[in-house]
Amino acid sequence: MHKYDEELNAFLEEMDGVRPIGPDDKVHHHSPEQQIKEKQARARPHALHSATLNPLSMDGVTPVQPDDFLSYQQPGIQDGVFKNLRMGKYPIEYRLNLKGMPLKACRDAFYEEILKCHARGTRALLIQHGRGENSSPFPALKKSYVKHWLDELEEVIAYHTAQRQHGGTAATYVLLKKHPDQKLINREKNKKG
Repeated sequence: MHKYDEELNAFLEEMDGVRPIGPDDKVHHHSPEQQIKEKQARARPHALHSATLNPLSMDGVTPVQPDDFLSYQQPGIQDGVFKNLRMGKYPIEYRLNLKGMPLKACRDAFYEEILKCHARGTRALLIQHGRGENSSPFPALKKSYVKHWLDELEEVIAYHTAQRQHGGTAATYVLLKKHPDQKLINREKNKKG
C-alpha cells in the first residue's frame, strides 16, 4: 500500500459520521429591523393574553363633572412638555373614540389600544370619551372611568383635557412614556417613510 492510500484511508476514517452542510445550516445576522419583528411576534401572544387579563378596575371610580378639566403630570415631566400637551401642540398620532360603546367594551378597547400605541412607539394620543351629561348612574360616567383608568396605567405619564378644536371637555390628550426600544422603533419608522 502506498503512502497516499494510507493517508486517504486515515482521512476517510476520521471523516466517518461527518455529514455535509445542508442548505438550512446558515449563519443569520440580525438587523435591528429583524429584531423588532421578532420582538413584536413574541409580544403578540402576550398582548392577547394581557387583553384577557385586563387589570383596569371597574371599582372605586371617583365621579367627575361633564365640564371638569382632567389634568395629570407625572413627577419629573418637564413643565414645557406638559404645557405643549395641554395646549394641543403635539401631533395627535392616534385617536381612540369611546363614544357610543358600553362601559366594559370601553375598558377593553382602552387597555388594548394604549398597549398597542406604546408598543409601536406612539407618544401622543387623543381619547374621545364624550361629556356624558345624561349618562347614568351618574353624569360623565365614561369620562370618570377614563380618568380612573389613565391613573392606573404606568405607560401614561401625562394627560390633559383637550383644546376646543379637538373636542374640549369631551376629549383628553394623553402622553405615553417612551418605549424601551424607541430608538429601534424610530429607525423602523424612518426607514419606511
